[in-house]
Amino acid sequence: MHTPPTILAFDVYGTLIDTHGLVSMLEVFARDKAEALSMLWRQKQLEYSFRRALMQRYCPFSECTVQALEFACTSFQIELSESQRRELLDGYRSLPAFPDVAAGLESARDAGLRLYAFSNGLAADVESLLDHAGIREFFTDIVSVDEIRSFKPDPEVYRHFMKRAESGPERTWLISSNPFDVTGARATGMKAIWVRRSGSPVFDPWEFQPTATINDLTQVADVVITAR
Repeated sequence: MHTPPTILAFDVYGTLIDTHGLVSMLEVFARDKAEALSMLWRQKQLEYSFRRALMQRYCPFSECTVQALEFACTSFQIELSESQRRELLDGYRSLPAFPDVAAGLESARDAGLRLYAFSNGLAADVESLLDHAGIREFFTDIVSVDEIRSFKPDPEVYRHFMKRAESGPERTWLISSNPFDVTGARATGMKAIWVRRSGSPVFDPWEFQPTATINDLTQVADVVITAR
């Protein structure tokens, strides 16, 4: 009897790809405010996606990124030239992967797990990111929320992923460093691994908790296989 494969849905921004990978570029005009600017840019990018999903006023994630950059720069009283803005936004399409990503994806694939990239970003943008990072080969496919014009953690986004992957919640795992993403997946019945990437973040004290918590993507395969 054929056993259906276990499906892994990897969040991209913040989990595989370092969203603060442009700090050195920001330092050119933001100087000692570069790190804080990068943090605010990311914070507003996510906030705008949440608000647009709730308002049912969808626009591509790339537009949320542009608007968030404008907000962050205005907040820090920084004026970008058109060429600087274009350089930063181009840089966002070629952000680096975290150091543990390639090894973690390789071990998961070699363990017989089926890997997908699952992102708020447009499929073409994600394709470019994964290609640039040298990790596209590990993924069966890319699933973008753009296909249903909403954003994580809308439950319809996770149901859409399972439909695309031809999978059910009992054999589908989300892997994400974003607590809101983990919570969204768990609320729809999926299993979820929280990748605790930086500092001492606290997970939301809700009724939906991670199936497992790890500090390094190379732990994913062992966690999933042990739980099967």
